[in-house]
Amino acid sequence: MSHYMTRRAALLGASAFAIPGASTVFAQQPSPVQPIVIKFSHVVAPNTPKGAAAGLFARRAAELTEGRVRVEVYPNSQLYKDKEELEALQLGAVQMLAPSLAKFGPLGVREFEVFDLPYIFPDKAALRTVTGGPIGSRLLARLEPKGFKGLAYWDNGFKIMTANRPLRLPADMKGMKVRIQSSKVLEAQMRALGAIPQVMAFSEVYQALQTGVVDGAENTPSNIYTQKMHEVQAHAALTGHGYIGYGVIVNKRFWDSLPADIRGALETAMKEATAHNDAVSQKDNDDAIAAMQAGGRMRLHTLAPDERAAWIAQLAPVQKAMASRVGADLVRDIHAALAAA
Repeated sequence: MSHYMTRRAALLGASAFAIPGASTVFAQQPSPVQPIVIKFSHVVAPNTPKGAAAGLFARRAAELTEGRVRVEVYPNSQLYKDKEELEALQLGAVQMLAPSLAKFGPLGVREFEVFDLPYIFPDKAALRTVTGGPIGSRLLARLEPKGFKGLAYWDNGFKIMTANRPLRLPADMKGMKVRIQSSKVLEAQMRALGAIPQVMAFSEVYQALQTGVVDGAENTPSNIYTQKMHEVQAHAALTGHGYIGYGVIVNKRFWDSLPADIRGALETAMKEATAHNDAVSQKDNDDAIAAMQAGGRMRLHTLAPDERAAWIAQLAPVQKAMASRVGADLVRDIHAALAAA
């Protein structure tokens, strides 16, 4: 048996205990006494904004459908790691994911790597001008040929840099091995800083930092805190250099097979979960920064205006260099939308 077929069988096998067979999901309507099961897999902790929003979605889905839908949430990579989950969704082994937007680039939808461009969004208001408008809808529609239906964008927040040495200026990154998600834009970003990018699954980062396999990482404060990365990194710089957000996606074939009233109820539940996620994401990041500062294991450095200007200047060429990859027209449209906002 080929490696692909073995992998495919393993991924499909993971769904067997929740759903009797793929034909049940796509071809048959469940009986009134058997709820529709939606397995919602993600890679972060339950006490992150995404984890809390997933839990809220599960509760509201059950309430709004009067028990006709049961959402099973699997956090912390319990079912699949970063590299596996999108294939699992395509195959129907799970029905819903909320991967980082960066994950869609390696899938072939490179436009989503625009969210990885350093300093393209000056703040959350600018970001939501894009995700909540025609550009955001256009991007989600690009996922449909891959077998995914995009339901929502969920905020996480803006990233900080961590290391075991003080970070103030871009030059402090030189020579560091830094964990990144799989993204050509993030690779270019790290190389622009003189760092060595290391692609690694989120679930493996803590141990890699602890053992020195990598020297540092970039992530949002809430992810760093809930994964206890602050216990194995001595320093952080509050650079705000990039954004991490999630695309909540569902297997399109499964979604289209649902009765219209069920889809409507799930869309309502998703709107409520999205509003909750976006309301708490900034607070969770602020609380994580305060907790890490109070803990005393990690020193967090707030950039002075001239230091921030140095980071922006050092990373500015990445936007130009990567425009052809993510789409020069898309980059222009984003800048135009932000200028008009």
